[in-house]
Amino acid sequence: MNYTYILRCSDGSLYTGWTNNLEKRIKDHNDGKGAKYTKPRRPVVLAYYEEFQTKEEAMRREWEIKQLTRQAKMRMIKAKEC
Repeated sequence: MNYTYILRCSDGSLYTGWTNNLEKRIKDHNDGKGAKYTKPRRPVVLAYYEEFQTKEEAMRREWEIKQLTRQAKMRMIKAKEC
């Protein structure tokens, strides 16, 4: 399974990414081994995710979400609380 996810960072900002191992990826972010963006904004918490069969689908959805406004992302998170 592949996932597109949104993290809520400690400063209130949002980070969007994709992975094939959601639990490990969140742990990596919180251990400082994740994205450069999240390293100084730890801890991060999972706010939203979607599942996909292929890496390509997850990556495409990541790009789509990154094009959204913060307000639109917040509506997505509110509609599907983790």
